[in-house]
Amino acid sequence: MKPELSVVIPVYNEESGLSHLFARLYPALDALAARGVTYEIIFVNDGSRDNTALILADQFRARPDVTRVVLFNGNYGQHMAILAGFQATRGEIIVTLDADLQNPPEEIGALVEKMREGYDYVGSIRRKRQDAAWRTFASKLMNHVREKITRIRITDQGNMLRAYGRNVIDLINQCTEVNTFVPALAYTFARKPTEITVEHEERAAGESKYSIYSLIRLNFDLMTGFSIMPLQLFSMLGIVLSFASAALVVLLLIRRFVLGAEAEGLFTLFTIAFFMMGVILFGIGLLGEYVGRIYQQVRGRPRYVVQTILEKTDNDSTNVL
Repeated sequence: MKPELSVVIPVYNEESGLSHLFARLYPALDALAARGVTYEIIFVNDGSRDNTALILADQFRARPDVTRVVLFNGNYGQHMAILAGFQATRGEIIVTLDADLQNPPEEIGALVEKMREGYDYVGSIRRKRQDAAWRTFASKLMNHVREKITRIRITDQGNMLRAYGRNVIDLINQCTEVNTFVPALAYTFARKPTEITVEHEERAAGESKYSIYSLIRLNFDLMTGFSIMPLQLFSMLGIVLSFASAALVVLLLIRRFVLGAEAEGLFTLFTIAFFMMGVILFGIGLLGEYVGRIYQQVRGRPRYVVQTILEKTDNDSTNVL
């Protein structure tokens, strides 16, 4: 029988923290099962270079009744791992969870209860973030900018703990985008989205896989993947600067004929020229983001490659490493 709940967990180099995850995840879900919630857990190993795959295989052997493991042949990124997990899910409610235990597994029940109220997308807001101050500030700033550009209202876009209805997952599985931001994509498909507040904890072990560059890239993908407003804004800026430049040229001509030439204004002209060049370079980079997305899409390469899937088959046999 198909389970009611599918939990998708992308994993990358988490060997030091998986035992802590197992110790809390399975009891939390078994408690839900005691209340009638059937479940499955789908781990997606995103090309880990440590012993993560072996640990996941051992856990599959220990709990093959509810555990499935998708193994990539390389590292394709967290969102590709989530999409692969979505393809493997069978439940009506799908929950995504980080492997680092910053999102307590005990909160999954709250998302399930909210989904049962008729919602098809339940986001989560961290009550008290256990992150560095700069990460919290940068996240809030990018949330504000993203909402203005894309009109996608996600209060806490960096939180992985979310629940999706089967109707939303089926639509996501039909998409073939090479670069995307899963929560935002799901939000665009949801008929009745909502959010709840959840707890947030420090990492159980290991270090965050997101660097400053990764966070910047993620937000570029988010803004360029869901809106052309950045291009439109840059076009408007170009028009404004064109008129301002024309007015400045007229002003300088009038000044030259009235007051004569003056060398003191040379550095002012340099400043204006450098500013214009900076704007042009920024515009070229912005245009390059969109062209790069088109280039990656038209190549038609697989978004990820699954090496194998560890799962229990209908005849009770298992496929293991």
